[in-house]
Amino acid sequence: MTPIQGIQASTQLPAIGSLQPQPAESGLSFKDFLLESIRQVNSMQQAADQAVEKLATGGDINPAEVLTAVQKADIAFRLMLQVRNKIIQAYEEIQAIRV
Repeated sequence: MTPIQGIQASTQLPAIGSLQPQPAESGLSFKDFLLESIRQVNSMQQAADQAVEKLATGGDINPAEVLTAVQKADIAFRLMLQVRNKIIQAYEEIQAIRV
């Protein structure tokens, strides 16, 4: 994925494909995977915020690029929220099991 033009290199959006789970041999635990995913969603949110700020202050950025960055951040956040809801639902189901 190429960075959005007009946004500084330090605010590049992470590639959606980078959220793919790693094989067990890599040593990446589920917790680490979730934390890394949250960090990536956060960086997408920050990049979108910076793009909106740059547009609002009259910076040299295309409004379509800003809209794309905001939409990507929104979709990533909604996905993260759904994963959170499923984890909570599974936890509640496990709690309901009688031993």
